[in-house]
Amino acid sequence: MRLGELQDKDVISMEDGKLLGNIIDVNIDENGKLLSFLVARKRFFSWFFSKNEVEIRWEQIERVGSDVILVKD
Repeated sequence: MRLGELQDKDVISMEDGKLLGNIIDVNIDENGKLLSFLVARKRFFSWFFSKNEVEIRWEQIERVGSDVILVKD
């Protein structure tokens, strides 16, 4: 799967079912291992607020589906 395909999926919290946002970047170590995703939270009128981003560690990802990525908090 390519990063572009992952960026199109909504990231959803399994704990409360809330939309966390979409992947905007990844963190990779010096050996090429994927460490985490950077997710931008979706907000209405987000241009009025500073960027609201959250880091999701690889270990938090439970399932990658056709439309969503489920993560545990």
